[in-house]
Amino acid sequence: MSSATVQKPFERILGESSAIRSIRELLARIAASPASTLLLMGESGTGKGLAAQELHRASARAPFRLETICCAALPETLLESELFGHEAGAFTDARRRKKGLLEIAEGGTVFLDEIAETSSAVQVKLLHFLEERRFKRIGGTADICVDVRIVAATNQNLERVVRAGAFRADLYYRLGVLPVRMPALRERLDDVPLLADHFIDVFNQQLGRTVRGLSSGSAAQLQTYLWPGNVRELRNLIERTMLLSLKDVLAPEEFLSRDAGSTARGRLFELPAEGIVLEQLELDLVTQALERAGGNRTRAAELLGLTRHQIHYRIQKLRLEAEDGHVDDDAGELREAGRGLPRIG
Repeated sequence: MSSATVQKPFERILGESSAIRSIRELLARIAASPASTLLLMGESGTGKGLAAQELHRASARAPFRLETICCAALPETLLESELFGHEAGAFTDARRRKKGLLEIAEGGTVFLDEIAETSSAVQVKLLHFLEERRFKRIGGTADICVDVRIVAATNQNLERVVRAGAFRADLYYRLGVLPVRMPALRERLDDVPLLADHFIDVFNQQLGRTVRGLSSGSAAQLQTYLWPGNVRELRNLIERTMLLSLKDVLAPEEFLSRDAGSTARGRLFELPAEGIVLEQLELDLVTQALERAGGNRTRAAELLGLTRHQIHYRIQKLRLEAEDGHVDDDAGELREAGRGLPRIG
């Protein structure tokens, strides 16, 4: 790559809003510090992975490796092996010694995405590593010392997950020494046209197109939408629209006339004029999902777009189960009060 095309640190975190400028400044300070941990919070699609990459690239650890793992994508035993490694014979199919990502990234950064999805056993071992900066491979007896920066990310409210008993409080406090919350796109709608133009440039190259940009009407239209999928949703919308549209300038009808995801003012639920009680609505939706899933929490979580920890937390919060496994009376009364609520789906 020539010097003319080398990107400056944090240049890929696009936006000129005060919220995103503050994020770039904060990440730059953290990158220059010797801090060994960072907790990135924010909704899905807000750019937590990109922030981790840029933090590594701007730090003194840049010459070394950045290793990324999605904690929700692997079962407990495999996740532990990926992080800490294992010795030959430690378990079935462990035919040879394997280094974990912590060893492989020596001197660099390990990005733990969806940290809230880790099991209690992995949390204990990760906490010990953060405190002692050493660990043992699975099946091993020797301590291994490494110097890596841990960047953890979650789209959940970890304080609530801790209160629900699904995440260790001591690990949360250890990771949260330097918390950074990535702003949702609805909190920086002024950045939407700039981001859209960037994605148009990206897909012009990928698709061989020559789209010049958004019309003024399209830019205004896209700024009226709340973007529940955040920057990822905007990127997907631009890509689909450019695949379907033959025009050189993307006008409002290009977004509205195509089946390209949510329209600018699309809503899944219309708030009744008389209002609602939000907790009653949440209870009604969780109950519907559990009923439709036949009590299977994993399937119910999928129906609501939640993780298994999130639906477990909501079942506890809404007191849907008492200690004997039956529906709690107070929850039953609240559910009856919400029977007239509009249903979604």
